[in-house]
Amino acid sequence: MRHILLPAIAGLLLAGCNLAPKYVRPALPVPASTPDYSAPAAAAGAAIVPADTAWRDFFVDDRLRGLIALALDQNRDLRLAVANVEQARALYRVQRSDLLPGVAASGGATYQKSPVGGLGGGGGGAAAGAGRFDIYSASVGVSAWEIDLFGRVRNLTPSAQEQYFASEENRNAAQATLIAEVASAWITMAADQERLRIARDLERTFGMALELNRARFRAGVASELEVRQAQTSHDQARSDIAAATALVAQDQNALNLLAGTTVPADLLPAALDEREAMLDNLPADLPSEVLLRRPDIAAAEHRLRAGNADIGAARAAFFPRISLTAAFGVTSLGLSNLFQSGSESWSVAPTASLPLLDFGRNSGNLAYSKASYRALVAQYEKTVQQAFREVSDALARRATIGDQLAAQRSLADGARAGHRLSEARFRSGIDPFLTTLDAQRTLYAAEQGLLTTRLQRGLNAVELYRALGGGLR
Repeated sequence: MRHILLPAIAGLLLAGCNLAPKYVRPALPVPASTPDYSAPAAAAGAAIVPADTAWRDFFVDDRLRGLIALALDQNRDLRLAVANVEQARALYRVQRSDLLPGVAASGGATYQKSPVGGLGGGGGGAAAGAGRFDIYSASVGVSAWEIDLFGRVRNLTPSAQEQYFASEENRNAAQATLIAEVASAWITMAADQERLRIARDLERTFGMALELNRARFRAGVASELEVRQAQTSHDQARSDIAAATALVAQDQNALNLLAGTTVPADLLPAALDEREAMLDNLPADLPSEVLLRRPDIAAAEHRLRAGNADIGAARAAFFPRISLTAAFGVTSLGLSNLFQSGSESWSVAPTASLPLLDFGRNSGNLAYSKASYRALVAQYEKTVQQAFREVSDALARRATIGDQLAAQRSLADGARAGHRLSEARFRSGIDPFLTTLDAQRTLYAAEQGLLTTRLQRGLNAVELYRALGGGLR
């Protein structure tokens, strides 16, 4: 029987069909390439490919590297994403097991006594215990295994597999986002440390001007108005010191949260160095196909493939469902005779069911699967468009940040020179203090503007690296 049944089952499986539509990746709903913003020449060396550049190679500051490694090990959001991958993998294994018959061994005993066996024999001729039957059995077989002629199980399995792949890509996206967030928070803290230093330096400078005006006022050379004007600049710097101190503390709290633990002091930045903490030779314009390497787009496409397989499973529900239960074993009236010759037994019980009247259940499930697929297509296209915008925005900012930084540096240099000249002319009695006060305010604003631009350049490099699929390795 076994030699007949197994080839028959194999033939049925080979003859099965798949009712899922043929999957075709939707066309990218974006231009063929990213916009050309006429960016200035890149740094020396060929432009890197962010998706192929490991984060340890892109970020060159050892403190930042150590902090990112700490966050990848301790961050709770990333741990949650890893757990979601493990859940999806387990569900895929459960669904995949339905493709093959589950084999189970069973054994049993039945003890039965019937008065019928003791009748006849006259005057107690029946032996003691007559009419009692002890039946023992042992078997190996399969129970209710669905013979997947129309691809219902074969479509549910790739659906679960694609959901598992999507969860892996979601985990990759969480890692890339975490790396970018850690780098951005680290650079922001460095800028705030620099902001605090600038405020302290200017507070000392403004304090010296205030003391000079007070001395001049006591000598009858300066007016009280000039003292009040100097006090204004000094107080503003003091206020900014307090605000910057709070920002630095908040920045460290943010890093602690991202890292999942208290960040050691040797991994924290001291100031925003002129030497960049990451590579600068990022590409300027790229074909839109590079967006397909982003993990969020890959996850959206895996969900799209899963929805396509779900349509096949919903279509198969309209056709007969055939299942098989079979057992091979031994049966005996005595335990000692259970495995003797002649005790073999087998049973095969195929069943088939065909939905005749389900009041629209299968039709509703099929319509739901098709509508879900259309929603997944729209979500996929939206994800691509969002990615295209992120890359385009980052490229647009990168194309102009160099010019803006050069202008801010020139502005800051001019403000420093103007402040020195106005202070010298004031001490010489040539100009009133109001001219020096304006020079102080101009210098303060120029220093803050230069720092903000340097911060934006660093954040732009991190964002462009992430938007182009970097941070996966």
